Amino acid sequence: MTAETFEAYAAARTDARFTEWLRERSEPDWADATEHRFVRELGDGTLDDALFRRYLVQDYAFVGTLTSAFGYAVGQAPTMEAKGRLSEFLGILTDEEDNYFERSFDELDVPDSDRIDPSKADVTEAFEDLLIRAAVQGGYEETLAVLVPAEWIYLTWATTPSTPPETVYLREWIEIHNTPAFETFVEWLRCELDKYGPSLSEHRQRRIERLFCRTVALEVEFFDAAYE
Repeated sequence: MTAETFEAYAAARTDARFTEWLRERSEPDWADATEHRFVRELGDGTLDDALFRRYLVQDYAFVGTLTSAFGYAVGQAPTMEAKGRLSEFLGILTDEEDNYFERSFDELDVPDSDRIDPSKADVTEAFEDLLIRAAVQGGYEETLAVLVPAEWIYLTWATTPSTPPETVYLREWIEIHNTPAFETFVEWLRCELDKYGPSLSEHRQRRIERLFCRTVALEVEFFDAAYE
């Protein structure tokens, strides 16, 4: 079983990473998220259009809040280099990724009402609440605690499929999260939390752990919701 504190975890390793400790502490939810039925069916191209449509509408609603969380991170970041990296990713969310949503909504015949003001699932609202509370009530590390798993999980499942699905909007959703640039960014996010996390008080490390694990659990619930 993974050590309850990072200090104990690091004492048994020469190359301990704070984010790896958090990932291990989030099990079994981490495996449930990265190996979920939804991402398996997405990867092999058997995901039902209605399920993906439902998921995509909720994810687009969520991305609006995710963008705000990254905005908070830009303001909280302690260095100009970090502010720049986060700002660059914000540009991707509001440009290339937003374009993907619009094109996919057209393909899936999503009405304007679901694009602009959809009825949000309970898990979507819970996820948005977690992001904002972490950013507003905490500091840079708390914001990273929700951003790191949110992006890291997507990188993990997106790099699993060996043969891309034929359906364009399924294939592109995988490709968006399976690029060298995205992999580099997720690794950078992890390195930021690895850099600052170990020096926090044990109390704040516990808070970071709770935020990280709650994010992973909500990712599982988010995928589950597509089938409801």
